[in-house]
Amino acid sequence: MIKRFFDLIFALGGLILLSPVMLILAVLIKISMGGNVLFTQLRPGKNCTLFRMYKFRTMVSEEPGEQRTDEQRITPLGRWLRSTSLDELPELINVAKGEMSLVGPRPLLVDYLSKYTETQIRRHAVLPGITGLAQARGRNNLSWKNKFKYDIFYVEKASLLLDLRILYETIGVVVFRRGFRSHGEPTRFDV
Repeated sequence: MIKRFFDLIFALGGLILLSPVMLILAVLIKISMGGNVLFTQLRPGKNCTLFRMYKFRTMVSEEPGEQRTDEQRITPLGRWLRSTSLDELPELINVAKGEMSLVGPRPLLVDYLSKYTETQIRRHAVLPGITGLAQARGRNNLSWKNKFKYDIFYVEKASLLLDLRILYETIGVVVFRRGFRSHGEPTRFDV
């Protein structure tokens, strides 16, 4: 109950305070890429319940019959948005709606659900987060095995104090862009 209250206050406050930044980013995305400003995708949340996650768009759309990698489709603005984690700001809407938390295991693709081990699927015992222990401890530089290890540790030890520590560590990770790789970023679940 305290966690939900904390999430709601932070999400609503963040949406209000960051609305000018989000508006500027939306205009830049619209000008540079056209089309939709937001990227939405179904992701599994708590108890594997699907929800629509919101992010700022970072890639151009593929044309019919076109075969380009994600790396080829990402724009310079998109790369910057990802490296600064500003593409994640719309997820505050998911937090306000109760589909996500500020802190928890990052929501992965629906396709991965069938690949989890019995231990790994436990990451869905809690709400997914905008940030999590894996993001605070290494972001994209971690192997999938270590990401899941941190996710399960979080599920087992979740507390408001741990959430505050993860949020504090995440600030340093984002400000100094530690653990971000613009090339060769792992996008496929491989254990």
